[in-house]
Amino acid sequence: MARLSVPTRKPKQLRICLVAETYPPEVGGGETQARMLAGGLIERGCEVFVLTRRSQHALAREERMGPVPVRRLAPAGRGQLKKWGLAVSAGAALVRTRRQYDVVLACPFRILGVPAVLVTGMLGRPCILKAETNGEMSGAFFTPGLARLGLPGASWVVRLMVRARNRILKRATVFVALSSAIETELREHGVPPDAIHRIPNGVDAERFRPPSADERQARRHALGIAADDSVFAFTGRLVSYKGLPVLLRAWEAVRSTVPSARLLLIGSGGADIHSCESELRRYVHTHGLEASVTFVGETPDVVPYLHAADAFVFPTEKEAFGIALIEAMACGLPVITTPVGGIPDIVTPERDAILVRPGDPDSLCSAIVRLHADPELASRLGRAARETVTARYAHTTVVGRYLDLLRHHADSVR
Repeated sequence: MARLSVPTRKPKQLRICLVAETYPPEVGGGETQARMLAGGLIERGCEVFVLTRRSQHALAREERMGPVPVRRLAPAGRGQLKKWGLAVSAGAALVRTRRQYDVVLACPFRILGVPAVLVTGMLGRPCILKAETNGEMSGAFFTPGLARLGLPGASWVVRLMVRARNRILKRATVFVALSSAIETELREHGVPPDAIHRIPNGVDAERFRPPSADERQARRHALGIAADDSVFAFTGRLVSYKGLPVLLRAWEAVRSTVPSARLLLIGSGGADIHSCESELRRYVHTHGLEASVTFVGETPDVVPYLHAADAFVFPTEKEAFGIALIEAMACGLPVITTPVGGIPDIVTPERDAILVRPGDPDSLCSAIVRLHADPELASRLGRAARETVTARYAHTTVVGRYLDLLRHHADSVR
């Protein structure tokens, strides 16, 4: 007797709406992470679309970037106040697209958290909020912008607004914290420990890898870097809290000790309220550092510069995670950085990094000179840095952890 074949039911494809403040082609760590996460989830069989703000008028309202459908919302253009308009347009878009997703992931949640929680709560869908910076839950992130409007962070009005906002945010299904510092902040503001998941940012360890000797030579030749130049690189936004004014003060002393030293500043200040690019350029000009400091500007691909560098310097004074640091470590560069924010979760002093005191040009100068003078130390730190990244921060591992989290909570309400 022939055996009856019973067709197996395929599991329902997980549908995800990723809501982001900005998205590529905007350049930044958060934008890169959003793109990698969306693409990685699609590779794992999920259906993903992105809602983000139309941060430039030239950007299309709808387009497909690689495998990812992207819908850009009003208000269009630059400006700090326009960012807040996204809270309204994102909420409306989440209602319009409600039949197209099973779960919402908001990253970061500082502006997008409230509309995401309110709409998903109304629909009975899970909502996951990702904190990308320190101060998102406490409200400290908004202090500089509010101060410009004449609202000090300690005022009763601001405290009342933050308290009301947090009561809504705490209705989210779960929070993602990049670091132990962010996890601590979430707990201090009433988020239950079992509602917090620690998932770091990830890096494409195949793209960000140590170059061969020939690749390195070709990169340096293309950038006009001499063979005997000692090149230190920084990548990221040119903003004051990255410690860049301190770095330039340290660089003056470095040049007097290491005449062959060159510094590459890769990035721009853009429209960030903390931008110090103009200040940095003035300092370089007035102190005669043009021959040793290069402003590369914003670039969609930092790999050629990392491959051309001998070391990476990241003297940040405030850092939730530090994806630029991870990318440099993945390329096998020895790094100099500071023990702030999420960085102590990433590096081990003297094993895969040299740590210096934040805001201290003397200790920064000493570390740069030390690394230049000790090639064996530089090589050892670079190898260990690469090992750290491949073991803990490969984006394939990170995407897998997000998929498990998203699927678990989507399944719980199906």
